[in-house]
Amino acid sequence: MNMYVSNLSFHTSEEDLRNLFSAFGNVSSAKIITDRESGQSRGFGFVEMDVVAEGQAAMKGLNNKEIEGRALSVSIAKERAPRTDNKRW
Repeated sequence: MNMYVSNLSFHTSEEDLRNLFSAFGNVSSAKIITDRESGQSRGFGFVEMDVVAEGQAAMKGLNNKEIEGRALSVSIAKERAPRTDNKRW
């Protein structure tokens, strides 16, 4: 189960995110999205858990939970839409 996690503190690391979700089961991946140029967190990320029931428990337990002064938003991640490059140089 792939989950979208938003409203993260800019100081939250991927290890912090993994540890937070691992209380609910096995985390197969935890990724925080960063700005390409600065490397700074963009305040959201993705967590993947293999067992759907564990992912659902994590969503229920962590959605709206305050972490580092911010209420997390946890939901099922939507599939990424295919990119269309219509740029003209």
